[in-house]
Amino acid sequence: MIDKKSPLPIYYQLQQEIREQIQNGELQPGELIPSERIYTEKYDISRMTVRQAINNLAQEGLLVRMKGKGTFIAEQKIQQTLKGITSFSEEMKQKGREPGSRVISLKEINADRFMANKLDIDNDAKVLKLKRVRLADQIPVAFETSYMPKDTVGQMKEEDFANSFYEYVENVLHFHITHGEQDIESTLAEQEDKEYLGLEDGAPILLIKRLTYISGNKPIEYVRTAYHADKYKYKLSLPR
Repeated sequence: MIDKKSPLPIYYQLQQEIREQIQNGELQPGELIPSERIYTEKYDISRMTVRQAINNLAQEGLLVRMKGKGTFIAEQKIQQTLKGITSFSEEMKQKGREPGSRVISLKEINADRFMANKLDIDNDAKVLKLKRVRLADQIPVAFETSYMPKDTVGQMKEEDFANSFYEYVENVLHFHITHGEQDIESTLAEQEDKEYLGLEDGAPILLIKRLTYISGNKPIEYVRTAYHADKYKYKLSLPR
């Protein structure tokens, strides 16, 4: 409720009320919020005050305005914390989401110079190349292309990638994953990213390239992952 005697600005109180309604599920992603006029009449406040609250929430990414249609609750992004190396499946489970994968293709290729250098293998050595869409609650949020040295992982099948590759490495192959190196950048979606994530031309993606190591400082996977920028974000803790 709005308390006009409170030292807190009225627009801020309205922001907090709408934010709480989003957090407790009273307002769902994709739902149209009440008009400025309705908020104005409900709380007996000015339309300028209502507009400021809504504009602030839109800038935060909690609301999205659609010209000629109104203002809607935005789809909330999946947040991943950069504290250690975790698989997509592990991260989704920690967030209370149901992870899933849809394998697009799995084939054996010969390593070119770039991939041989990344995986520390000989040129033309056999590599498994996997393309799959990663799902959160059945919704596509990422498209990834993985490269794994066949001499290390063996002849894997599509069904082996139904869940976490890291779990397969540790529980089936009995390797110990020690660390990873990761690059993160914002860029434009490529053709396959657009196709499998349902993106428009010129759409931005969060692009992550990761090299994962097992004991002995041996690379076991190089993966390029395109994350749907509207559904994913990273959080980094920076101690002083």
